[in-house]
Amino acid sequence: MHILLTGGYGFIGSAVIRHLINKTSHTVLNVDCMTYAASAENLSSIEQSSRYQHERVDIVNVSELHRLFATYKPDAVMHLAAESHVDRSIDDPAIFIQTNIIGTYMLLEASRKYWNNLEAEKKNSFRFHHISTDEVFGHLDIEAPAFTEQSPYDPRSPYSASKASSDHLVRAWHSTYGLPAFVTNTTNNYGPWHFPEKLIPLIIIKALKGQPLPVYGKGSNIRDWLFVEDHAEALVRAIERGVPGETYAISGRQPCSNLEVVKKICAILDELKPDPAGPRERLINFVSDRPGHDFRYEINPTHAEQALEWKAAHNFDMGLRKTINWFLENENWWQNILDKRYTGQRLGTRS
Repeated sequence: MHILLTGGYGFIGSAVIRHLINKTSHTVLNVDCMTYAASAENLSSIEQSSRYQHERVDIVNVSELHRLFATYKPDAVMHLAAESHVDRSIDDPAIFIQTNIIGTYMLLEASRKYWNNLEAEKKNSFRFHHISTDEVFGHLDIEAPAFTEQSPYDPRSPYSASKASSDHLVRAWHSTYGLPAFVTNTTNNYGPWHFPEKLIPLIIIKALKGQPLPVYGKGSNIRDWLFVEDHAEALVRAIERGVPGETYAISGRQPCSNLEVVKKICAILDELKPDPAGPRERLINFVSDRPGHDFRYEINPTHAEQALEWKAAHNFDMGLRKTINWFLENENWWQNILDKRYTGQRLGTRS
């Protein structure tokens, strides 16, 4: 299968490409315009593969998208390109509207034009896979059942609203035009190559540096965690088996409060690289909460597990330890980002 994948230099996109090249026979065209969160190093291990190539194209550039479809002739599209950090969406929502909504529209239209001109067999087998988030469903109270594919949409941040909009566009293009598209929604990912603005890599790095560990509010907000390599496997299963019009809610069944996550990171680092100044929990610093901070996300992945014949291989403690070991072994990667692109400052305080 020839796959056109958007956002392949990002955290999840690069994990999917590594999985595709290392564990399948599929070929991949990585369409990535290289925003601040993209890192070419994420794909250094596979960039010489004859089954991989990259085009530096922004998905809002429709003429370039038409060129890529005409020259590469994909059998499927995996759409991962997105602005994804809630805090940044609070500070500057415009780029989220541009990339996540307008970009998805442009990609859908380019895909539809290409798909309409395919021969019958290729047209029947073509798939458009849109990768989304559980944040489109809003938040859950502590006793509420986990999200499923039937959960109503209730986005509460500029980021989640932009992703909800793109989900609706994909479903509309399937219903109105027949484009063989489907959606996957997932929980918080973590793992190697994670850009340092997100909770787990940020806490790991600040703990290694002996800096205060910022925890929003009381740290009671709950997230359902999924190791990125497990998610990559699920997404590849989905592009191979996904049914047009379907939704697959994917998770690792690993909910944990933010404070628990921070304490787990401290404990593992204290074991692997003790701090002479003492246990790292001393660095925990409770800060003002994020505006509109959703309390809890959690997905019931039963349908996806059955339909895709997939289950997450890593429990949270196992995946977190692997992640921390990777950050210990790859200081040059994250230090280079801190030096040039993101210093670890807090974002998203604007109300």
